Amino acid sequence: MKRQNFVIGGEVIKPGEQKRLLLLMPPLYTATTMGIPVFVLHGKRPGPTLFVSAAIHGDELNGIEIVSRLIKARAIKNLRGTLIAIPMVNVYGVLNQSRYLPDRRDLNRCFPGSKKGSLAGRIARLFLDEIVSKCDYGIDLHTGAIHRSNLPQIRANLDDPATLEMAEAFGVPVLLNADIRDGSLRQAAADEGAKVLLYEAGEALRYDEFSIAAGVKGIIKVMRHVGMLNKTKSVGHSIKPFVARQSGWVRANESGFVMHKAQLGDHVVKGDLLAVISNPFGEQLGTIDSPSTGVVIGKQNIPLAQEGEAIYHIAYFKKPNEVAEHVELLQDNLDIIDSSD
Repeated sequence: MKRQNFVIGGEVIKPGEQKRLLLLMPPLYTATTMGIPVFVLHGKRPGPTLFVSAAIHGDELNGIEIVSRLIKARAIKNLRGTLIAIPMVNVYGVLNQSRYLPDRRDLNRCFPGSKKGSLAGRIARLFLDEIVSKCDYGIDLHTGAIHRSNLPQIRANLDDPATLEMAEAFGVPVLLNADIRDGSLRQAAADEGAKVLLYEAGEALRYDEFSIAAGVKGIIKVMRHVGMLNKTKSVGHSIKPFVARQSGWVRANESGFVMHKAQLGDHVVKGDLLAVISNPFGEQLGTIDSPSTGVVIGKQNIPLAQEGEAIYHIAYFKKPNEVAEHVELLQDNLDIIDSSD
């Protein structure tokens, strides 16, 4: 049976063809019109359709570089199915170096959106109709917030067997079972029947090579898993992912200047010293201690804290020692494998 053309935004992509296009967004009151950049690779052979989206929060930039490397990767040249790669969804936010849209809304809380709604709602509806509704799978790329870094991790509905298999295939040590939030892209995609992973790694407004390389590799591994690419013999150490069903932020108990002792990926046990808080004269005011055994998957980078502010994000595991070891294996694998493969 002859493979059909793929249509997106009124553009026709023939089997074996790739195309770069813009999905025009609603104009601003200045009569300025902008578009969401989209790369489509429509394989000659049938297979699943996958979207990979970045910068739905405009200050989360790691994903832009991940998408850039993905579409240039040699591995995707013999694609089965269709890849839709979106380097930035919230173009306005990227332009303004802001998490939000010009109407001050969080785009990732505005799905499924509406063709007659707010700016955020209209963009959400456009993205859902033109991209997500056409896909079987999705990978949404995120980072921590400003001044906060995340260890490379996958967040997803891990109670769904197919989604869990995708998450395990991605190849990062930490999988966090995360509830679907109302208004999120992940919720809207699930309602459309698409299986979606959320990749969290790095910090807002920064490129982090470790997070970028792990992201590119992970996406290609998922594409192999779902049958879009040929499977290859694995190179490097085998990484066994661990599922965390609980995580929590540890907060500052004093206001002051923070000297971090724990870093991303560290294994900590209950009572371990995570950080020391001092006043401007260097006098210790208090300490931040781990409330339980786990692995540090997120931390604040700026050495300033107000009492009650979240400083460390810890995922709780039964065998955190092994998780920490696999974080090191991930780094080793990225050192020996060309991330453009």
